Amino acid sequence: MEKGKFVISLDFELHWGAAELWDLNVMKPYFDGARQSIPEVLALFGKYNIHATWATVGFLFAKNKEQLLAFSPKFLPTYTNKKLSAYRIIDDGEIGFDESDDPYHYAPSLIQKIVDTPNQELGTHTFSHYYCNEPGQNEQQFDADLKAAQAISKENFGIQLQSLVLPRNQFNPKYLEIAERNGIKVVRSNPDVWFWKNDLRFSPLARAFDTLFPISGTLSYKHKERTSETLTLHPASRFLRPYSPKERFIQKLKIRRIKSEMTQAAKRNRVYHLWWHPHNFGNSTKNNVAALEEILKHYEQLHFKYNFTSASMIELY
Repeated sequence: MEKGKFVISLDFELHWGAAELWDLNVMKPYFDGARQSIPEVLALFGKYNIHATWATVGFLFAKNKEQLLAFSPKFLPTYTNKKLSAYRIIDDGEIGFDESDDPYHYAPSLIQKIVDTPNQELGTHTFSHYYCNEPGQNEQQFDADLKAAQAISKENFGIQLQSLVLPRNQFNPKYLEIAERNGIKVVRSNPDVWFWKNDLRFSPLARAFDTLFPISGTLSYKHKERTSETLTLHPASRFLRPYSPKERFIQKLKIRRIKSEMTQAAKRNRVYHLWWHPHNFGNSTKNNVAALEEILKHYEQLHFKYNFTSASMIELY
C-alpha cells in the first residue's frame, strides 16, 4: 500500500499578489521581510529533507523591465474591473528597472536559490497573477498568459513548468485543457468542503475557525483520487495562517490542528497538502519560521514512525 505524503506548495508573488490593494510605500518592509525569509525557509527544507513546489508569478522571473515587456503576451487580460490587471501598474510606471532597483516586482536571484536547493520544484502562479474567474477575461488571454510563463522560465532557467497554482484560488475547470496544452501536469485545486465551494458572506469566517477546530472533518485525501481527463488535480488541505501578535494566544491551537491532521494522514496513508505565500512570513518572520520548524519536526517524527514522506506537486503526478 502506498504510504502517506506530505505536500507543500507556496504561492510566490510579492507585490504582484494584490497590486491593486497594497500601497507599496507602506508595504516595503513587509516584502523585505518576505524576501529575507525565503533563504531561511529553504534552509529548513534542506534540514528536514522537504520537497516543495514554488508556484511563482512569471513577472518575478524577469531580469529587467525590458525583458518583462518583451515576454508579455499580445493578448492581455481584459478584466471588467481594470484595477485587477497587473499590467496597469507597469503602464503607470510603478515598477523599477530590475531586481536591484525594485526587489518587490523582480526576483530572479531568489528563484535561482530555489532552483539550486535540492528537491524544490519551480511551478507557475501564471505569468501576470491571472484571475481565471473574473468577468471580462477569456480563454485566449489565459492561454497567452501561460505561454508567456513557460517562455520566460525556459529562457532564464531552462525549466519547463509542470505544476500550476491559480491566483486567489480561482479554480476554473474550463481552463484545465488550456493548462494541459501548455505543459501543465498538476493543478492545485480547492478543498472539497462547502465553505470553499461558494462565496457566502460567512465562508471566510468558517475557513478561519476551521484552522482551530475540526468543523470540516478531514482535509487529507487518497492518492490521485481527483483526476480529470487531461491532468491530475491535487486539492489543498490547509493554509498555514501566519503568526500575528493579535493571535498569539491561539497560535498553539493553529499549529496543533495542522499537526493533528498530518498525523491522521500519516496513519491512514493519505496526502496532506499545506500551502502559504512567502510574503505571509513578511511580518513576525522569526515567529513564522519557528512555527514552520515545529511543523517540520513533527513531519520528521511521522516519517520515521509511519514512513510519511515529503513530495512536491509534480512528484504526486
